[in-house]
Amino acid sequence: MSRQSYEIDMVNGPIFKNIILFAVPLILGNLLQLFYNAADVIVVSRFAGSTAMASVGATGSLSTLITNGCIGISIGASVLVSRNYGARDVGGVHRAVHSSMALSVIVGFVASLIGLVFARKLLMLMSTPEGEVLEGAVLYMRIIFAGVPASMIYNFGAAVLRAVGDTKRPLYILAASGVVNVVLNLILVIVFHMGVAGVAIATTVSNCLSAAAIVVTLMRAEGSYKLVLAKLTLYRKEVANIFKIGIPAALQSMMFALANTVIQSSVNSFGKEAIAGNAAGANIEGFVYTAMNAVYQATLTSVSQNYGAKNEKRIKKTIFVSIGCVSVIGFVLGMLTVIFAKQLLGIYITDSAEAIEHGIIRITYTGLPYFICGIMEVMAGTLRGMGYSSISAINSLIGACGFRILWVSFVLPMNHTPETLFLCWPISWCVVILMHVTTYLIVHKKAYSKMLQSQ
Repeated sequence: MSRQSYEIDMVNGPIFKNIILFAVPLILGNLLQLFYNAADVIVVSRFAGSTAMASVGATGSLSTLITNGCIGISIGASVLVSRNYGARDVGGVHRAVHSSMALSVIVGFVASLIGLVFARKLLMLMSTPEGEVLEGAVLYMRIIFAGVPASMIYNFGAAVLRAVGDTKRPLYILAASGVVNVVLNLILVIVFHMGVAGVAIATTVSNCLSAAAIVVTLMRAEGSYKLVLAKLTLYRKEVANIFKIGIPAALQSMMFALANTVIQSSVNSFGKEAIAGNAAGANIEGFVYTAMNAVYQATLTSVSQNYGAKNEKRIKKTIFVSIGCVSVIGFVLGMLTVIFAKQLLGIYITDSAEAIEHGIIRITYTGLPYFICGIMEVMAGTLRGMGYSSISAINSLIGACGFRILWVSFVLPMNHTPETLFLCWPISWCVVILMHVTTYLIVHKKAYSKMLQSQ
């Protein structure tokens, strides 16, 4: 198959069609990625019990805090490659690709070391129940973070492919590694009775296979984004630009994860059943988020490519089309999760009616308004693609992280219930959207002027 069949030129052609063509394979790929986590939770719940499930669930926010920071940096790589690709700068694409992949290895090992060294202390700070739940969570987290370098290589490589509009080959890679993950889950947990360790090993092995496949794919690619291992270099200008966009994006992702870690600590205070129900609810909502996130990725790539091509009209049209797409997707899927909450939670939780009730509470308060989160993501992608990643991060620091911490600190104590806790999510999404839109209205003229003056 020719490379043209993989790439999508976001600078030309119908914007709605391009976004759909870009998003659909990415949605399917993200769903497969979620199946990794879902397989972990389902297998542990059915064959190791709710205590083991609570161990896996208790690590969710903390693992996300560190990995989101690393993946956030890959956004800088995606934007840089997209801009150069849109501008038809072959040399710029080459330097961006090789700097990105070299950087992925370094970032991955640093993140892995952090997770391995501080796993127990961080989980204890989150009020993870001591005993079996804590010990299982520590074991799970350490095995997962041993494989973080492979995960980072895959994510940076996938970011490069997305930058040129290729979301198909990452889908194929995830499909293959997903099968491996599920099969290993079943073998290690059911046959060898390895419990939490088994599902962690399965995930880590599948991540290593994904990393190897993405590297081979880039090495066999045709055109400016072809990877040559002998030419892996940290080009100073490219690394600086990746960090300029990626570090604020990473901080933004980490701030959301930090705020959610604070919320996770509050969930932990409600006991083991609440932890299990929250973990299952989060996994279900993740399927909705991944569909909306695909539209965000399409927005980021389209805005970045058109910024490089200096096409102001297509950038503006991309924003409106993306908001419309993400609103419909988020509302329909969010409503379905609310309607079928009990049945969906029953897939994950088989031994605790109380845990299911906790999961229903979470889904009820966050599922239906979830499309608001999608609009927030689209506006963040717009600002990042236009070069205002730092401002997007500041908005999230104030509107999401700050707001949620204040909510948990002052509002929750007045009515210490799960309902009060989960209400902070949709309110914080609205606050951040208002800040993003206000920012865009203030800076867009300056941004477009700078775009036209750039070489």
